[in-house]
Amino acid sequence: MLTVPEAARRVGRNAETVRRWIRTGRLRSEKVGTQHLIDEVELDRLGDRPTPLEVPGGWGVLPDGSPAPDWATVVRRARDRH
Repeated sequence: MLTVPEAARRVGRNAETVRRWIRTGRLRSEKVGTQHLIDEVELDRLGDRPTPLEVPGGWGVLPDGSPAPDWATVVRRARDRH
């Protein structure tokens, strides 16, 4: 059994995302006191590895012609530092 932070690390997501999956029923867990415990099999069953969204035509290039950063990765890394 994994705690929410452990499960989040395992799938490379934020702990709040895992809590949201539990609240919406996407991920099953057992609640022990105030803590959600997640069976590793349930986490593997989820198999959530999102594929990056396709960026529309000119959005991948900045006005100066240089490639645009992957903003989703930039935001995710910034959130993980907090």
